[in-house]
Amino acid sequence: MKSRVVITGVGAVTPLGVGAATLHSRWAAGECGIEDGAARCDEFEPTEFMSAKEARRSDRFAQLAVAACAEAMEDAGWSDGLPYDGDEVGCVIGTGVGGLDSLERQHDVLRDRGAKAVSPLSVPLLMGNAASAQLAMRHGFRGQTYGVVSACAAGAHAIGSAMRMIEQGEAAAAVTGGAESAITPLAEAAFRSMGAISESGVCRPFDRRRDGFVMGEGAGVLILEDADAARRRGAEPVAELIGYGATSDAFHLTAPDPDGDGAARAIELALADAQVGAGEVSYVNAHGTSTPLNDRSETVALKTALGDEAGRVPVSSTKSAIGHLLGAAGAVEAIATAFTLRERLIAPTLGYGEPDEGLDLDYVPEGSRALGNGNGNGMLGTRAVAISNSFGFGGHNAVLCLRSA
Repeated sequence: MKSRVVITGVGAVTPLGVGAATLHSRWAAGECGIEDGAARCDEFEPTEFMSAKEARRSDRFAQLAVAACAEAMEDAGWSDGLPYDGDEVGCVIGTGVGGLDSLERQHDVLRDRGAKAVSPLSVPLLMGNAASAQLAMRHGFRGQTYGVVSACAAGAHAIGSAMRMIEQGEAAAAVTGGAESAITPLAEAAFRSMGAISESGVCRPFDRRRDGFVMGEGAGVLILEDADAARRRGAEPVAELIGYGATSDAFHLTAPDPDGDGAARAIELALADAQVGAGEVSYVNAHGTSTPLNDRSETVALKTALGDEAGRVPVSSTKSAIGHLLGAAGAVEAIATAFTLRERLIAPTLGYGEPDEGLDLDYVPEGSRALGNGNGNGMLGTRAVAISNSFGFGGHNAVLCLRSA
């Protein structure tokens, strides 16, 4: 029998500010962290979480992970030390591109000053597993530790992998999530060249006027624990992680399958893993990128997976408030989903105003609303269920299913 998994701590750094609660409260209030066509973590100062020397030896994506992890550990009651032997604590952090900023900077050094001027720290700065390695060394996590690189599904894949680790008894707890900081000249130019970035600089998922995603940066870290072990130490869960499903479109390197088959199967697998039916889903945190192809295929996938229930389930996109955090998106959005369940408050899809033909689900366009009576079976006083979707370039699909604590 597999172990139950609970989320006992969360931490986030996003364009809406430093802090997981800040993410949800500001989004629910209708605030947007997008400015001048990008979503940066302007309130983040790395030396508030590490020394200046440590900051110089870390790419910004790893710095963001360190900050998010510090909050998550405090939230879980781990600040005074690990409640488990370090051998029993794993660490899995996802990213889309890792230390891209460091790579670009060191390439400039190579071109302008020659090979001898390239920093010996270049590889540790740019490697995709740098965040998980730094967290493990910083806090003594000696269990399975690695990075996950699967484009925009990386954060959700990392959480799913950590969940399985605990379910199978391979760890008592795991620190997991995603981190990304890739608003760089090369990334911006590349995404713009392929027509993926919004020319208007506005993220309006599922709206007829949507014209591409807005690049963002940030990190989200969650502390997962075996439910029985968490209960024995008196931990108060934020939410329960009850299902995970992952598939591949095997269709196109960048475009989603327009039929949404792979995404639908991932949703169905997550619900089956959670042992809940479509009628029990009270909320969907959508991938919702504001690109013409994704939003249409995701809508089709939700209709396929949820069937007749799809039309009555509220669906909103965190990206409308913070842009697309690429490999960190799935982790940050899982945290937003957990807060939605805990606070029983659904934040809206910002910028939505003009319906598009065929995109006819409840995208929560008119401000926040209570999660309760009328939102599926998430009746007040009961444990509500939600799913969080993540779909990445390469056809990677990852879906998490959460239940209120």
